[in-house]
Amino acid sequence: MASTVVIVVLLFAYRTSTSGPQASTTTVATGPQAPGVVTDPSDPATAPSSSSSSKTGTGSTGRTSTATTKVNGSVAQTRWGPVQVQVKISAGKIVDVTALVYPSGNGRDQEINSYALPQLLQQVLDAQSAQIDGVSGATVTSDGYRESLQAALDAAHFGG
Repeated sequence: MASTVVIVVLLFAYRTSTSGPQASTTTVATGPQAPGVVTDPSDPATAPSSSSSSKTGTGSTGRTSTATTKVNGSVAQTRWGPVQVQVKISAGKIVDVTALVYPSGNGRDQEINSYALPQLLQQVLDAQSAQIDGVSGATVTSDGYRESLQAALDAAHFGG
């Protein structure tokens, strides 16, 4: 049932226009969000379309060719606190990962994550998968980030 809902949302989110990139804003949540595909009515890339076309192009990798999709990963519980990410996939590529929830309860957590999260993002963009090395000194956060990211990629059927 959940996969049917995801497929329907993806079908409605498919844009038939190929007119260049659109500007968008990213909102960082103040708490965990439900895992799965995210639709934002203010974001033309994820808003349901009124178009009658419901085809999505996929290549041999199983990745969607032109649609932009945002998917929340599950919340990974770590010993220092929960970690949850949202992945943005466009034209069959990971284009952004936003850390929605991460340990930030004290100065040390904030210090670690201020340098670890940008490094983790860059590793994902380079690898185009959740198979990343992580960041030395931020092993727990790296493991939670990787776990939540893999859940999001699985929900998006990315890399199938």
